[in-house]
Amino acid sequence: MPFPRASKALMRFTVLDLTRVRAGPTSVRQLADWGARVVKIEAPPSMDEPMGGPREAGDFQNLHRNKRSMTLDLKTQAGLAAFKRMVKKADVVVENFRPSVKKRLGIDYAALRKINPRLVYASISGFGQDGPYADRPGFDQIAQGMGGLMSITGPPGHGPFRVGIPVADLSAGLFAAIGILIALLEREKSGKGQAIETSLLQAQIFMLDFQAARYLVDGEVARQAGNNHPTTIPTGAFKTRDGYINIATTGGKMWDRFCRALGDPVLARNPDYRTAEARSNNRDALNATIDRLLQTGTSAEWIERLNKAGVPCGPINSIDQVFADPQVKHLGMAQKVAGSALRLVGQPVKLSRTPSRLVARPPKLGEHTDAVLREFGFSAREIAALRKAKAV
Repeated sequence: MPFPRASKALMRFTVLDLTRVRAGPTSVRQLADWGARVVKIEAPPSMDEPMGGPREAGDFQNLHRNKRSMTLDLKTQAGLAAFKRMVKKADVVVENFRPSVKKRLGIDYAALRKINPRLVYASISGFGQDGPYADRPGFDQIAQGMGGLMSITGPPGHGPFRVGIPVADLSAGLFAAIGILIALLEREKSGKGQAIETSLLQAQIFMLDFQAARYLVDGEVARQAGNNHPTTIPTGAFKTRDGYINIATTGGKMWDRFCRALGDPVLARNPDYRTAEARSNNRDALNATIDRLLQTGTSAEWIERLNKAGVPCGPINSIDQVFADPQVKHLGMAQKVAGSALRLVGQPVKLSRTPSRLVARPPKLGEHTDAVLREFGFSAREIAALRKAKAV
C-alpha cells in the first residue's frame, strides 16, 4: 500500500531529511505537510540518541507527522554509499550538522552536487556555515539572547526574559523551507540546484523586524517594555473585574472611539493624553486610569463592547482556552491524524485546490527502511547486505 501524501502540491519532490532536534524537522515538516515524499534518515537503534524527548511525546509527534523513517549509518562505508545512491534520485537534502561534521562525512553540498547537480541542499545551523562561531553548538535560547530578543522581552528592570516558544528554532525552520521552495522554483528555469543556508541567529535577528529597523534607520536601541507596545499607546494587557484583556489602539480616531467605549469621552480631551506623544510620555498614569475604568466590567463584557466600537481587543487565553475558542475551532487548527485519535496542530495556511492534511502518524524508528530502499532501486539482496553490514 503506497504511503499517503498530505497534499498534491509538492508530490513530485523527494526530500532526504538528515535533521534532528527542532529547527530542521520544522523545515521538513512544511514540505511533508504539503505532500513531498519525505524520508527521515535516522541512526540505527544501537547508535540512536533521542533528542527532544521520546517518540511518543507530543513534541516529536507534532514535528514528524506525514514523514517516513528509515535507518542508515552514514559512518559506515556501506551506509554512506547507500545514501549517495539515494541522493542521485532526490530533489532536496536538509541537514543541521555542524559544518565540520558534514565535511568529515563527505556529505556536504560540494560533495553531493557532483552526484546530483539538480540537488537543492539546505543547511540549518546555530550561527552560520562559516565565521568565528560556525562550529559552536546552537540552541534556541542562546540565539534569543544573542539576537537581541531577550533584551526587549519582559518588564523593565527585571532582567532578560526568554520568549515562551522556541522562536529562533521555529523561524529558522520556516525560513529554510521558504528557501527550499524558492530554489525548487528557480531550478525549473535553470535546471540547476543550489545550496541554502540559514541559522538560528540570522532568523532571530530577522524576527526583530521593526525593532531592528528602529536601530538601523533611527539609531534607537529598544528596551524592555513589558506588555506595553513600544510605539502604539495605549496598547497592552489591562486588568478587568475578573481577569485581563489585551487592548490595542492606533491613531487619534481610534483613541477617541476607545474613550467613548470606556464611558469617559472627556479622557480623550485630557491634554496629558491628547496626542500620541503625550500618551507615550504619560503612559503609566494613562494605564492606571484605564485599569480603574475597566474594573467596572468583566473581560467578556469589555471584549464585546470594545470590538463593537471598532477597538481591537481580545482575551488572554491559556493553551486549553485557545483550543476551546469558537474561532479557533472554526479555523480547524486542531486536526486529527487520519486513522488515529491523535490530534495535532494543522497548517495555518489553506490552499483551495491542494490543501494540507494530516494523513500519517509520526513513524516508528526505521519503520519504512526496506520500503524506501526498494523505491530507490535497492534489491532484496542489496538490502540484506546493508543489514549484514549493520549500515541500516
